[in-house]
Amino acid sequence: MNTPGIDWPRLVRWMSAHVPDAGEPTGISVISGGRSNLTYLVQAEARRVVLRRPPLGHVLPTAHDMSREFRVISALAATPVPVPEPLAFCSDEDVIGAPFYLMGHVAGDAIRTAEELTGLGVGADGARRLSERLAEILAAVHAVDYEEAGLGDFGRPEGYMARQLRRWNQQWERSKTRELPEYDRLVTRLGERLPGRSGATLVHGDYRLDNTLVGLGPDGGAEIRAVVDWEMSTLGDPLADLGLTLTYWHDADDAVPVAGSATTVPGFLGPREFAAHYAKTAGTDLGDLDFYLAFGRFKLAVILEGIHARYQQGKTVGEGFGTVGAGVPHLVARAHRILDGA
Repeated sequence: MNTPGIDWPRLVRWMSAHVPDAGEPTGISVISGGRSNLTYLVQAEARRVVLRRPPLGHVLPTAHDMSREFRVISALAATPVPVPEPLAFCSDEDVIGAPFYLMGHVAGDAIRTAEELTGLGVGADGARRLSERLAEILAAVHAVDYEEAGLGDFGRPEGYMARQLRRWNQQWERSKTRELPEYDRLVTRLGERLPGRSGATLVHGDYRLDNTLVGLGPDGGAEIRAVVDWEMSTLGDPLADLGLTLTYWHDADDAVPVAGSATTVPGFLGPREFAAHYAKTAGTDLGDLDFYLAFGRFKLAVILEGIHARYQQGKTVGEGFGTVGAGVPHLVARAHRILDGA
């Protein structure tokens, strides 16, 4: 069986030893949608499981840490935050060529487009409730007692935003495919406007609708069954999480390739409504939200540049990567307009 990023015979032997209750693996396929870590559906005799591994090639330092992702979903399994069942982690790169982990399969869809959302039969009331639930779960992530969950050493909240700015700028320097003076100017502006104090909660790092799995509940309404893609989770400022989440709202005048159109469905909360519902649920104020909105655009621009670099190297798996690079200057320009007060 020839699947990019997978040594099938070795995976079968490893699963037989470490996840015997799944039964004999019988097939594997790439789950579309992910543009960073690779996600596969493994069909076995007794159940379906999901495998996550780093991308092929161009893996930046500190990025795509499978052990962190597995650790956080294991810690959250007993909390109100819905996550897939953690099954097993493998640090031995000789098995498939990279560290990976297995989790239980969750029946649900990663919703990106308006057509996908309305295809579930969700009307305006359902879209509103789904977006409210998206905000409520983000607040639940930030409400986790990370010490009690065993994540007290998962990050260093003090000075989080300053470190984030340095870290993502370093990632840009390692992966950039072009010179972009407006990006350099944005880094300077963000540095001048850093908040004096950062919060201290568990943060997802890339929270958005299509990093959740959505299905229909018993009442026929859409429900979020699991939050996935925890590769950038750490301890840090919860408003940075919120700012990046709001970066994914679709803007017809400034479309970004990764921003799906599901947020345009009638009833779905607008970005300011979403922020207000989050603040009410979390019992917090939004502070300098515009800084975090601009920072979200900055961070996503760096992420897209890394994906674009892998695409140019021929190291991406799946479709939809050809337009990613065009989103980078759009995000940088949008961040400047936000800082300008637009």
